[in-house]
Order: sequence, then structure tokens, then C-alpha cells
Amino acid sequence: MSPDTEFRGRLALVTGAARGIGAAVTRALVARGAHVVATDRDAQGLDRLAADRPDHPDRLTVRPLDVTDPEAVEALVADVERTVGPLDVAVNVAGILRSSPVTALRDEDWAATFAVNTNGVLHVSRAAARRMVERGTGSIVTVASNAAGIPRTGMAAYAASKAAAVMFTKCLGLEVAARGVRCNTVSPGSTDTDMQRALWAEAGSTDRDAAARRVIEGDLAAHRTGIPLGRIAAPDDVAEAVLFLASDRARHITLHDLYVDGGATLRA
Repeated sequence: MSPDTEFRGRLALVTGAARGIGAAVTRALVARGAHVVATDRDAQGLDRLAADRPDHPDRLTVRPLDVTDPEAVEALVADVERTVGPLDVAVNVAGILRSSPVTALRDEDWAATFAVNTNGVLHVSRAAARRMVERGTGSIVTVASNAAGIPRTGMAAYAASKAAAVMFTKCLGLEVAARGVRCNTVSPGSTDTDMQRALWAEAGSTDRDAAARRVIEGDLAAHRTGIPLGRIAAPDDVAEAVLFLASDRARHITLHDLYVDGGATLRA
């Protein structure tokens, strides 16, 4: 099958699609023939995404969505299935990061992080899975983080929320496997996104290249190894892993957590 037709005739829902990894996943799916319903809280970001896809405007539908609202998620998925078609793929990318030492972590930041990174995954995956199991087919991919598998200083809320999302996705996958629905996760490391650059800014770095070098080289004081492959990931690197797991090439893969971090965690 030609790469540009791999997802032809399939409908995908992507959350957090306005920028970064979500936008890269959306662009890659559209380029390979899928019709994508791209969602995000950032309506203006969705408009920019749509403006960037003049070659295949018929394959992209943008819809504002707050994944923390279960009723809004259920209503959107129901409307998409009624007006666009049955979902074949759902990709959870929406996420936030609020860094803080645990001793200074505010309750509201902990709750907000879980509301998006964990509850949002529940809301979207549940709504999609309910319909996919009735048809006996479907793929759900959750973008988590390598922080879900190794402790990170200053990132307890983020790491815990992503670890919860990974285990939730695996449990869901176990429940729906017999009905032909596959559920997998992709766990990126440091990736060149707005979230990563905001983290560098919080640390007081104004030199992007210098900040990237510190990540690549590692930081003993923060108990971080470097990145053995010697580079920060691009959003497209993560998108390629997502598309593989969503595709028929991965038809016998479920409950899997694919690390895309250049070896940074030594797969601890």
C-alpha cells in the first residue's frame, strides 16, 4: 500500500491538535489519506492548523473541545459519528505540564494536571471505545511520556498523571481486545514543542540551543541521563510512532508502551 493512502477511508479523532505533537499527528494522518477531526481548547490554534492544510481541506474537520468535560466529549464523539462517520482511530495528545517541587505543589495544579492528562484520556477513550467495540474494530493511541516510567524532579504531578494514563490505556486495551479494539501508548522524551520550550524558560534559559545541549548531555544534579542518540525529538518523530501503532502494520500489537526518547531513560 502506498504511504499516502495507508489510512484512506478512515476517520481519526485527535485531541491536543492545535500545536506540537498533536498537530504533527494530524498532519501525518491527513497526508496518508485519513479524515481527521482535530480538537483542542485553542480554537485559534485549530484555525491555524486548518489554514496549513490547503492541499487536503476535505480531510480535516476542526472542532473546539475541552477534554476535561465528559459531557462535551461524549456529545462531540456522538455528533462526529452521526455527521462524519464511524471512528476508526482515536489519539489522545492533549496534555499540560505544571512543574513544581512536591513540597510547593499546589492542589489546584495537581488537580488541573490530572484533569487533562488522565481524566481527559478516560473521557475520550471511553467514548471512542464504546462505539468501536460495537463494530469489532478500532485503534486508540495515548501519547504519554517517558516521565511515566522514571522519576523526574519537579515533575511529580505530570509524571504521575502520565503513568496513570498509561496504565488506564493498558487496562482498557485488555478489556476490549476480544472485541477487536487495540489500545497502545507512545511515551516521548524531550521533544521540540511549546511545552518543552516553556519548561526551559521556567528554568531561566533564554538560549534554546544551550538548553537543548543540557538535555542531550544530561544533568547529574537533576538525576537525568542524557540522550544517547544526541538529539531532541521533533514532533514528527513521535507522530510516526503514533501512526505505526494506529495502522494495520501493528495489527497484532496491543497493551504496548512505545518509548520514543532517543534512549534517554535507558528504558528503565
